[in-house]
Amino acid sequence: MIITRKIRLQLQLQKFVFIILLLLAVGMLGWLSQQNSVQFDWTSNKRNTLSQASIDLLNTLMEPVTVNVYVQDDETVRAAVEEILNRYKRVKPDFNYRLINPDIDFETAQLDNIKRYGQIVIKYKNSKEIITSLGEQKISNALLRLSRAGQHKLVFLQGHGERSPVDDSNTSYSKLAAQLTEKGFKVETHHLLRSEIPTDTTVLVIAAPDKTLLEGELEHIKTYINNGGNVFWMMEPGEMQGMGGIAELLGIRFHDGIVVDDNANLRNTLRIAHPAMIPVLDYHQHAITSKLAYNTLFPIARGIKQTDDNWNSTVIAQSLARSWSEASELGGETAFNEDEGDINGPITLILALERVITAEQHANKATQRVVVAGDSDFIANSYIGAGANLSLGVNILSWLAGDDDLITVEIKNAPDLQLQLDDTEILLIGVGFFIVLPLGLLTTGFVIWFKRRKR
Repeated sequence: MIITRKIRLQLQLQKFVFIILLLLAVGMLGWLSQQNSVQFDWTSNKRNTLSQASIDLLNTLMEPVTVNVYVQDDETVRAAVEEILNRYKRVKPDFNYRLINPDIDFETAQLDNIKRYGQIVIKYKNSKEIITSLGEQKISNALLRLSRAGQHKLVFLQGHGERSPVDDSNTSYSKLAAQLTEKGFKVETHHLLRSEIPTDTTVLVIAAPDKTLLEGELEHIKTYINNGGNVFWMMEPGEMQGMGGIAELLGIRFHDGIVVDDNANLRNTLRIAHPAMIPVLDYHQHAITSKLAYNTLFPIARGIKQTDDNWNSTVIAQSLARSWSEASELGGETAFNEDEGDINGPITLILALERVITAEQHANKATQRVVVAGDSDFIANSYIGAGANLSLGVNILSWLAGDDDLITVEIKNAPDLQLQLDDTEILLIGVGFFIVLPLGLLTTGFVIWFKRRKR
């Protein structure tokens, strides 16, 4: 091919056009990377991105959020802080944050009442809160507290052997109370012999009394319910402790027996030793359960049945189809026997009730909410860490308090940080690394040496 002057000019022109187009493409990609951000989280539990609960919470915040983070001029620390806060910024564009050195901008630090490095001030509407660590649960819970119009007051009934929100024993609710306080609830106890139920009570919690309530105390509870009060009532198998009238008022009845599930395969899978430890794997559609992704566990529970339709009811949790309510005492072999009063499953364990109330009943409310549970252990200290028990307990109380959109900001665990190996796997790895691999290397070296020597 003869390269003429014309062809040479055309090749030069093509080269310049290619360079210009390449530069334009690089510039366009650079501009697009500044305007758009795409990230992929491949960790086991998606712990480097916001949970759906935090995203839903941000979507309920109509006003801008301002965050002041007080740190020194350390590039590593600042990069880590920005990486966390940008997760919120990507979901809520008016989530504004500043990284402030309190040694330089000391006037702003004084206005925010900063005492030390690392404090974070979160402002929403006319309120602010100071937290001391950056993590999704801390930030989201602070936003949840700030978003509440007023502090919800949870009153735990005491004086009849009920579960205590203060004690640290296995059967008490101190871990649940700590989570509720973290989310902006005010937790109190109340004895009905001292006074009637406080008028500013958001939710009355009756946690499995084991002594009979007096008639006057029952009248206080009935008056509270008739006036539109919200209630979370839990009962263990056994005596009703005089609260049959409360059940009648709510249009429910508790089964006399204990719910059992004799599915041996399921118990082996979940490592449940006793047939009265009831797992719940699926949930009915409700605001309480819409974001639950794990199973819950109910130890020693009784069933619930609705007896009239004065309330709109939704089954929140129920046992599996192969379960039943055992009327006789547990011991030895368990088998369903309808002639002895056993009730075939599935058995309702938690029931949500709701009804419209009149202005005369409560001037500031349109609906009244009650949740009844046939077990009180599932949110006790010893079982609250099982599956989604904690989330279920918090969700129930949030729904009763009227916070349908502010339900559950869970801790993201990191299940892939630890390697679990049994003895056989450890032995194989040890033999492989300390015997097989060295012998393989020695053998390979000897073979190579021997072949070279024969040449």
